[in-house]
This record gives sequence, C-alpha cells and structure tokens, in this order.
Amino acid sequence: MGSCFSDLKGAKQAVGGVNAQTGTTNNNNDAVDFFYTAQGFQPLFTHVELSLSACNLLDLDIASKSDPMVVVYAKKGDGRLEELGRTEVIPNSLNPEWIEKISIAFHFEMVQPLVFHVYDIDTKYHRVPTKTLKLSDQDFLGEASCTLSEIVTKPSRSLTVKLQNKRGISGQRKQGAITIHAEETVAARSAVEIIFRCSHLDNKDILSKSDPFLRISRIVESGGSVPICKTEVKDNNLNPKWRPLCLNFQQFGSKDNPLLIECFDFNSSGNHALIGKLQKSVADLEKLYQERKGANFVMRSTRNGQEKVLKGQLFVDQYCEKEQFSFIDYVSSGFELNFMVAVDFTASNGNPQQPDSLHYMDLSGRLNSYQKAIMEVGEVIQFYDSDKRFPAWGFGGKIPGGIVSHCFNLNGSLTSSEVVGVEGIMEAYGSALRSVSLSGPTLFGPVINLAAQMAAASLSSYNSSKYYVLLIITDGVVTDLQETINAVVKASDLPLSILIVGVGSTDFKSMEVLDADNGCRLESSTGRIATRDIVQFVPMREIQSGQISVVQALLEELPNQFLTFMRSRDIKPLVSQFPHPSTIL
Repeated sequence: MGSCFSDLKGAKQAVGGVNAQTGTTNNNNDAVDFFYTAQGFQPLFTHVELSLSACNLLDLDIASKSDPMVVVYAKKGDGRLEELGRTEVIPNSLNPEWIEKISIAFHFEMVQPLVFHVYDIDTKYHRVPTKTLKLSDQDFLGEASCTLSEIVTKPSRSLTVKLQNKRGISGQRKQGAITIHAEETVAARSAVEIIFRCSHLDNKDILSKSDPFLRISRIVESGGSVPICKTEVKDNNLNPKWRPLCLNFQQFGSKDNPLLIECFDFNSSGNHALIGKLQKSVADLEKLYQERKGANFVMRSTRNGQEKVLKGQLFVDQYCEKEQFSFIDYVSSGFELNFMVAVDFTASNGNPQQPDSLHYMDLSGRLNSYQKAIMEVGEVIQFYDSDKRFPAWGFGGKIPGGIVSHCFNLNGSLTSSEVVGVEGIMEAYGSALRSVSLSGPTLFGPVINLAAQMAAASLSSYNSSKYYVLLIITDGVVTDLQETINAVVKASDLPLSILIVGVGSTDFKSMEVLDADNGCRLESSTGRIATRDIVQFVPMREIQSGQISVVQALLEELPNQFLTFMRSRDIKPLVSQFPHPSTIL
C-alpha cells in the first residue's frame, strides 16, 4: 500500500509456531481452561485454530501489490463484533497464506457467527505490532462471514467464502475469496527444537546470491497443506544456517505426520522463487540428525512433470526433544510476579496545579494518564503477587532538601520503597506530587539498575520463585539512552521484564529501539548482546486511538518473556496445585 517499497525487515522475520528463544506459540488457551477449573467448572467446549489464506485479492497499490492482513471477529447476538485476533501482514501478495493462527473456543451447541475483514496495510505501519494498528488508517479489501460450524462440519474442515464490500454485496471489481481451515488443538507440553542448515542451494539471482528461507507446512487429510512457520531470511547465502525452530506436538500432530518443507528465495515483490522442496516427518528429521545425513531437495520439472533431484540438501544440525510448561503451569504452582512502578517527575509534564499538566489531579475524580496506567496494569498483575507489597519510585524530581533524584521512594520513606496494593501506589503518587518539585532530565538507568539489583538478589536465594515486572511511566524521550540500553542488556539475564508507557504528545519514535520487536537485540556500549527481549514500549495515545487496551498492549509479551527466562535457566514449575489443561475433558 502506498509505495513500492515494503518493510523488508518485517517481512524477513521468522513467523509462526515458534519463538526462537521461548519455543512458545502466540496462543494461551490454557488460561481460559485454568479459569474454569479454578472456579470448579468443567469447560463445555473444545479449542480450534483457524488457518487463513486468500486468493485474487484487490490490488489497491500502484507500483506494488497489496500487503494484506485479516482481522477475525465473533459476531454477538446484538450485532456487535468482538475481535478474536489478527494475522501477520504479508507484503506484496494477492494470494497470501497467513501463518498466524486465530484461536477460538468451539461450542457445538451454539451458533457462532464469524466475520473476516481483510485490509491492505500501509507500508509505514509494517513494523508496528498488528494488534495496535488503527484499522481506519488502512485500506479495506473486503469482508466475508460464515459460522464456525460451517467450517468444522466440512470433510476437509475448510470453507472458501467470497469477499464482499461492507454493504454485504460484491463490488464492481472482483474482491477475491478467503479460505478458512479449522483444526482442533490439544494442549501439548512436548516439543522439539531443531536447527536447520542447507548446502549447495540453487542460485536464483543474477547479480548476487539467493536470500533463502524455509517454510514448513503440515499436510492435512484432504491432501492440502497448512503453513506452520517460516524461518528468518538469510541474505546472500547458498549455505544458510537458521536460528532454532521450536515446534510443539500441537503443531505437527505426531512424529510420523508428513511435513512439507519448502526453501524459497526471498523477493521484495512477494513473488518468492521456489528453490526446492521435500517431504519429511519429524521422525525423519530426527533420523537425519542422528545419521548426520542430508536430504536432497526436489523440483518438479516443467517439461515432463517428473520430480528432479537437486544438488541442494537440507541438514538437521540440532534435534532436541523437551518438555515445555505453560505460563499457567508456573503461576498456578506458586511462582509470583512482583510488580514495581516508576513515575516520571520531570518538568516537561507541566505544573501539576494546571489542568493541562499530565500530573493534574482532577477534583471530579477523572484519572490522569499516570493514574490510568498504574491502575490498569497494577490491577492485572497484583493477583499474581501474594503479599501485594510493591516497590514504587519516582525519577527526575527535586525531593525535599533540594536534591534532584533519579530514583526516590514514592512514599517519601528513606528506608523502604514498598507500598501495599495498587491503592498504596496511587496514594504515594498523590502524596509525592505535593512534596516533590518537577525537574529533570529523564533518566531510566538508575531505576532499572535498582530493579535489577532486587531481581538478582531474589535469583540468588534458594528455590527462587519470583519474577519482577517494572512499569515505567514517562512523558519524555529518555536522555540517557545508551546508559538505559546498557542497563537493559545487563538485566536481560535476570528474572525481570520492563514495561514502558509513554504519555502525552511527545514523539516517542526514538524510544522504539528499547523494544526489540524488529528482531534486533539490544547491544551495550561494550558490545554485549541482550540474551533476550525484556522491554515492551507502548505510547498511550496510540492505544487510546486504537481498539486495544493499555493492559493488552503492554502485557502481550510478558508470558513469553517470563517463559524465556525460566527455560533458559531450566527452571521448572513447583508441584502444581491444579490439573494441566491437557487433562481436562
């Protein structure tokens, strides 16, 4: 959409079943099951995943093809649309196959209408998380509707529906069609971590070498295939080795189920050139690893239709079966999230006595942006902390005595930073506004380093079961960016996540470097690379203008960050108090 240049970095990232560090999928269905079982109820539904593809979409771009994304809704009895999820964006494609799955609970006794909206996403938004996209800024390509039962009752569990305009009729131009495939999901702890490597790939480029990536699909009963995931793109490389893929049994069914592994040469136009393909099961891949052998790719000949064996080969450099635990497994067994908050007291917030100040306390009781962030995030996380005693700090303010402090106790105490509950944070914040003068500059380093010290102290204790979550609320761009990066990189080895909310009208673009959503890990001034992504940054104004809450945007990465740490240290849940979702009938 817009220009002919898509965001290549976004398009070249790995997608799907895998988080290379956590081995987790994007779905957290067990949270729903846990809620029901914790309340003493047995859920009367089964979970299904929807895989989506489309053909012959409208092309609204001039010098390139559309960059489509699907938003899936459940249609309620009163006609309201409740968003269930969004796919990733596929650049330059009128016949996309999305990898991101949409999870939904299937109730056989209910009619469950679904609505699918397809959008062409403007290039400038390609690096923005899809959940935060404002849909009114995108071009609408068409919509389709059906019921969930229409899909699952098909022999192939697939349904193709023509796209229409928003008035429910086909437009003057053909708008294409969308195909929905449904599969029941079964919670699975077992997973395999695989490192793929290729050698002697065919070169599809003229002036350089191919830019290969792998796409892995599961072959379904109907004979077709459903994409599971794809690796990142390796530029200019005929002997590539990719980052680890972690596939759980939910994705491939069993070790004997056939998988289609295709190697493509990435093209920014979206017309990726097939280098070769082969069909192997997970059991076959394990055998390749054990025997240290390669498997040759094949390509169907255009002359006689026969498959030609190619020189290029696929190798499995690592194959490791492991048991994976969910976020719910940990928190239900006694692991806790310890909430901490740090509030910006720099002068750029404006005089707290004036209504235009971001710190203004409205006598009518309407919350300011700082109070909203504290309340919304705190009310979620507090239930994962048994004693509800939260460290709370301020930074960038002149405390009593005339000293500018970049990490002072919000409650005014000289010895303890802890307050009790979210209400305690709110009270301490209000009290600090009456005793602290706004100053500056905006420094995050001291607060992050103090939080890291607490996390490190907890880690050194025997059988530690605590994970720390620091919420920083700020109105300005951080002044000590490199020092902040250094602190984040150092803390990436610790049980700590950092949530940053930007309030006000400041341009926070330079802050996005802290949130490693583009796949590039932070690097300190000494050259050390962060072991994992621990920061999530969200400007509140973008959330308020979109269709997702601050809590959703901030906390969506937290379970994976938590699991990344636990798995990197091989920390397992304590003795579980509740049955695992896979045991629920």
